[in-house]
Amino acid sequence: MNKDVDIERHEVQEKSDSSMVWSTFIKYAAYLIIFFGVLYLVIYYLLPLV
Repeated sequence: MNKDVDIERHEVQEKSDSSMVWSTFIKYAAYLIIFFGVLYLVIYYLLPLV
C-alpha cells in the first residue's frame, strides 16, 4: 500500500503593530488617571462633608 501525500507547509508570522500597542496603553492609562482622579475627589472633598 503506497500513498503519495502532498504536504503543504504554511509559515505564519504574526506582526505586532506598535501603534496599536501604544494607543491601547494610552487608553488604559487615561482610564486609570480618571479613576484615581474621581477617587481623590471622593476622599478629599465629598467624604469630609459626611
